[in-house]
Amino acid sequence: MKYGAMNFPVKPILQEIEDIGKLGFDYVELTMDLPEAAPQKVLAQKKAILNLLNRYKMGITGHLPTFVWTSDLYDSLRKASLQENVKALEASAELGIEKLVLHPGYITGMGKFVIDKAKRYGLESIEAILKKANSLGMTLCIENMFPQANFLTQPHEFQDVFESFPEIRLALDIGHANLGGDRNSAIEFIQRYGYRIGHIHANDNFGKEDNHLPIGAGFIDFEKIIKALKETSYDETTTIEVFSKDRDYLRISKEKIKKMWEAL
Repeated sequence: MKYGAMNFPVKPILQEIEDIGKLGFDYVELTMDLPEAAPQKVLAQKKAILNLLNRYKMGITGHLPTFVWTSDLYDSLRKASLQENVKALEASAELGIEKLVLHPGYITGMGKFVIDKAKRYGLESIEAILKKANSLGMTLCIENMFPQANFLTQPHEFQDVFESFPEIRLALDIGHANLGGDRNSAIEFIQRYGYRIGHIHANDNFGKEDNHLPIGAGFIDFEKIIKALKETSYDETTTIEVFSKDRDYLRISKEKIKKMWEAL
């Protein structure tokens, strides 16, 4: 298993990579979001980024733009959102990134009243982004969302996606799976789609908000989830998605997950 951490895109990207490297992570999950990690800013710092990765002997995965609207009812917003994803994919290719996480589109506003149409737009956008990723030789992992997204949040919703797009994989966000119900749906995701899981996001919460708490600070039963994952023979990448001011919590969370993984 390889353990990574995600840059916080509000902070300068080079400092983020250096901080993650100093904490002993195996890779950086580069999220290409404004204000500091937009594709054009990333490309402007390409040489320095690659030098830092080499210095700390880290790999790199990617996360496509988080706050874009690929399921929106407005054609213009969907088109702009797709363009941002394409720019991020092309920048990722320049950095040698081979695996990326995709947030499916949020359904908000009037889209909630014509949910089937909005979902159809979302699936069309996923198809277009996947086609671009395939042309660049990249693996795309689609992330299960939090309930407010109103799209691809529960395990059963992914069946059509995996049947329609055989090459796409699942980015299982354990924190998201703990929201909007009386139980964590991560086990059901693993039981249904263990063979499709290509990436993990690990963070804790209390079942109400996507807090990105350190492991053990909420009430998610990580040992149970890790045991289920190991039964599928999963052994790829786990990003510790903990955003705390004190980076010691990020390091401690990695150590906790690693210890549980190796003990089971």
